[in-house]
Amino acid sequence: MNERTVRSMTTAQEFWETFYSERDQVWSGKPNPLLVREAERLKPGSALDIGCAEGGDAVWLAKKGWRVLGVDVSQVALDRAVKHAYDEGVEFAVERHDLKETFPEGLYDLVSAQFLHSPVEEDGERNSILKRAAQAVAPGGHLIIGGHAGAPSWSEHQDHYFPTTKDVLDHLELGDNWIVITDEVVERPLTGPDGQQESRKDNVLTIKRLY
Repeated sequence: MNERTVRSMTTAQEFWETFYSERDQVWSGKPNPLLVREAERLKPGSALDIGCAEGGDAVWLAKKGWRVLGVDVSQVALDRAVKHAYDEGVEFAVERHDLKETFPEGLYDLVSAQFLHSPVEEDGERNSILKRAAQAVAPGGHLIIGGHAGAPSWSEHQDHYFPTTKDVLDHLELGDNWIVITDEVVERPLTGPDGQQESRKDNVLTIKRLY
């Protein structure tokens, strides 16, 4: 999708419905490795996956015994997530939310926000969503945030702001009832659309609510 098309979109839903409708499948269907690494050591309970897309993470969590609610702004993505779950023999609930406007009710033992970046987000939108995500963590629960630390060389979003884990923590303004479990930058190899070989850095932040 070109820059002109992005600018013509008036809502996040319009953008992401178009994004998913242009292809039969966008993502691999596999869970994000950083989420797997962080969540594998946790005892399964209730989980909220915000920006669940086509359900790769939600399916993995459900297979591990979590009771999952997957949330996305795109109905196309949610329909694919449900089908993915059915194909894998698991179930989880889904709800459509534009998280700038509405947020799921309840408290969860795990809230996952993986690569919650959007070319059409408003200033401060991601910060406010992540703050609301922290508020949805039950006492004793965890918030896992995975994010890109920068754009690859071939991306058209070179000027996009990619916050550090410190930026995220500063904006969350957490009280002394939280502790940081993981605060890390992970580098991994990446192959571009024309076979370019480079590496990309991602941030992972896992924090626990004590009470």
